[in-house]
Amino acid sequence: MIVRWPILLLGFLVAFPAAAQTEPSPADDDQALAKQLANPIANLISVPFQLNFDHDIGLEDSGERLTLNIQPVVPMSLSEDWNLISRTILPVTYQNDVVPNAGDQFGLGDTVQSFFFSPTEPGPGGVIWGVGPVFLLPTATDDLLGAEQWGIGPTGVALRQSGPWTYGVLANHLWSFAGADNRPDVNTTFLQPFLNYTTPGATTFFLNTEATYDWEDEAWSVPVHLGVNQLLTLGAQRIQIGGGLRYWAESPDGGPEGLSVRTVVTFLFPR
Repeated sequence: MIVRWPILLLGFLVAFPAAAQTEPSPADDDQALAKQLANPIANLISVPFQLNFDHDIGLEDSGERLTLNIQPVVPMSLSEDWNLISRTILPVTYQNDVVPNAGDQFGLGDTVQSFFFSPTEPGPGGVIWGVGPVFLLPTATDDLLGAEQWGIGPTGVALRQSGPWTYGVLANHLWSFAGADNRPDVNTTFLQPFLNYTTPGATTFFLNTEATYDWEDEAWSVPVHLGVNQLLTLGAQRIQIGGGLRYWAESPDGGPEGLSVRTVVTFLFPR
């Protein structure tokens, strides 16, 4: 027995460092949390505040618009195998000289509410996906800030996360089914392909487009976004801040043009 104890102790000392290396470090946890934020249907409660500035709007290219999108994401567990993820986009908008002779407007815009039914585990090939309905709610407080239409349609997202990379696409289509008779019908397709790279320091570089095709006017709106986000801790609150450039590759007559900016602050509530 006296001979065996040194041997057992030596074996423990050799094995312990190897085991210790498998324990996740705080940096690993931060990177994992940042990667969750790159996933639109992650099992993570978050509340992004996204601020967009656009210019050269209107028939005379003299209008400006500042839009704050409040976008809470709330996952709910349906069973051991399925989650339901609620994603809301509520815009608060200030615009000036966008509509001829109308001056400026400030208030809420129309709400887009999406629900995704998503498996709790990735599918074959590591694909994470979710599908469900999307709704357009006429919550605008000014006629010039909304469509005055109720809309409904399908939405879906598919993505893959491999190492530091997250890539995929989110899409939906909205048809109006009720609303003001004197306003145009809503018949739009939204496509958002995205690519993210997250570093060990929880810095995420992103590239995406948020393309919308209006089937009524047969016109594309295609802003392209390139920027960076950083995960931080303020007291006990985890947040992600970031921003970048916003370039309008395509827009309809009277739509935004050129280069502008986007900034985002996201409050996180990890489970």
